[in-house]
Amino acid sequence: MADDLLDQIRLNGAVPSHVAVIMDGNGRWARERHLPRPLGHRAGMKAVREAVEGAIEASVDVLTLFAFSEENWQRPATEISALMDLLEEYIAKEASELREQGVCVHVLGDRGRLVPSGRAAVERVERDTCEGKRLTLNLCISYSSRSEIARAARLLAEEALKGTRRLEQIDEEAIRERLYTAPWRDPDLLIRTSGEQRLSNFLLWQLAYTELYMTPVLWPDFTRRTLFEAILDYQRRERRFGNVTA
Repeated sequence: MADDLLDQIRLNGAVPSHVAVIMDGNGRWARERHLPRPLGHRAGMKAVREAVEGAIEASVDVLTLFAFSEENWQRPATEISALMDLLEEYIAKEASELREQGVCVHVLGDRGRLVPSGRAAVERVERDTCEGKRLTLNLCISYSSRSEIARAARLLAEEALKGTRRLEQIDEEAIRERLYTAPWRDPDLLIRTSGEQRLSNFLLWQLAYTELYMTPVLWPDFTRRTLFEAILDYQRRERRFGNVTA
């Protein structure tokens, strides 16, 4: 049971408002069990539910999950097809419960690369959950942080060319406002599963002062207890944002 950890979190006070997760280890989980990689991705679906429900229990406001990167399009066609099918299956199975739980879903990334049925599913779950107030769930799909930053620069350049923005008005805040994550504060905590120690082109701008938590747990084995352990570790840290302690 994870209730003991949840009680500690509540006693400690400040909870990270925005938690981001790099969901890694599906393939390794499958390989260790001599299973095809797509079965690892399928096993990871239950971990998404654990993360969402755990975030609600811990009173996290925003949960951002790195589900599928732009680089993942280079994987074998059979694996990509299986991943896209899982996306549609997840939405079909979970949309009504997410709505009932008060979860508002947003999909961040280049959705133009999704197949028509995938785009329709994404639009449907965003529409059906738009009134959720308990948790914002951002699913990063066909996402690249460098592409996101380049997109923001391109939008600002277009404004400058049109004369609607002066060059001296292009600052950090102007860029932030044109990122996919503009409606929300930057992540307070980043969790990466599977023990890897890199960011993998995920939220590079937004993670400038985020606390990092790396766990050896493979994504399909991720539970709300894993989430609570990460939050407890976060609560023990002192965030200075470049300042010094008084």
